[in-house]
Amino acid sequence: MLYRLKKELSRSVKGAVMVSALGLVGMYAMPANAATISLLETGSTLLYPLFNLWVPAYTKMNPGVQITTQGTGSGTGIAEAISGVAQIGASDAYMSDAQIKQHPNILNIPLAISIQMINYNLPGLNNKHLKLSGPVLAGIYSGKITNWDDAAIAKLNPGVKLPNHKIVPIHRTDGSGDTFIFTTYLADTTPAWSKSVGYSTTVSWPAVPGGIGAEGNPGMVQALKTTPYGVAYIGISWKKPVEEAKLGLAMLQNRAGNFVLPTVENAKAAAGEMVSKTPADERISLVFAPGAKSYPIINYEYAIVSKTQAKPEVAAAMKKFLNWAIDPKGGNAPHFITAVNFVPLPDSAAELSRKQIAEIH
Repeated sequence: MLYRLKKELSRSVKGAVMVSALGLVGMYAMPANAATISLLETGSTLLYPLFNLWVPAYTKMNPGVQITTQGTGSGTGIAEAISGVAQIGASDAYMSDAQIKQHPNILNIPLAISIQMINYNLPGLNNKHLKLSGPVLAGIYSGKITNWDDAAIAKLNPGVKLPNHKIVPIHRTDGSGDTFIFTTYLADTTPAWSKSVGYSTTVSWPAVPGGIGAEGNPGMVQALKTTPYGVAYIGISWKKPVEEAKLGLAMLQNRAGNFVLPTVENAKAAAGEMVSKTPADERISLVFAPGAKSYPIINYEYAIVSKTQAKPEVAAAMKKFLNWAIDPKGGNAPHFITAVNFVPLPDSAAELSRKQIAEIH
């Protein structure tokens, strides 16, 4: 009798049967708009807030696609896109030549341009924009500059009463595109850092007494919020929680020697100097651009994807979503981009991204 019931129910287009070793345990109606394609996006915590704006809007228009987002760090995003665990690896860092040589089937597709802030928690000074430079930050993170009233910091900030207190440098412990672009700035401005530490999503941080490690941009915000006299590098998409915590925001010295804030206007100035140099594979550092107004720590935000997908329908869904993401009337529309303080993808870069997206199959 149970067998006949199971057989009859299995023919129904309106229901599904769940059977355990103990027999019939339940039946559930299939929703009319059940997702037919599932995509996993994982990686950059700087891109994560933007994906969380994109996905609900996109899937509402495309109910046949389900997209899951995870903020795991750029290093994980790259690794899981290479392994096939994720269809889209989000990263603030492009893959190195060595990685591309080992994995020639992987694409690095810019989706927008991001900015990185340098923030601090200095009692009584968080309302001032302290001036900092690459060499000073390299000195702090290498342990050579240990106090806030060090002569090197005081020289950049004449007239500011700096505290005689130990600096607490805070760095990322996970594989991070934020670490990649921050250490690129240090390497570009400070030969000693370039030779000793270099730049990557993961570096061997010099042992600094009292230094703190944190995971993801949320972890960096929380660590800095609870650490007086700390300094940290934080992605611009986390500007709101930084402001809510009343943390300080530094002006950084750019290639022209000027001190500038991480505004969209200054990021656009930097992008204007660099985007025309973007190669066909779009792997390029936009850090430390020339120009009087250029903010020095900006970079493309990448979707790391494999050219070859498991199924044609997955490839088609990915191409449709990525083309929407870079469209100025889609994911690059002002109400998405300004919400996370990003710079929209310039037309020339978007054209290169479209050509790369076309390679997915």
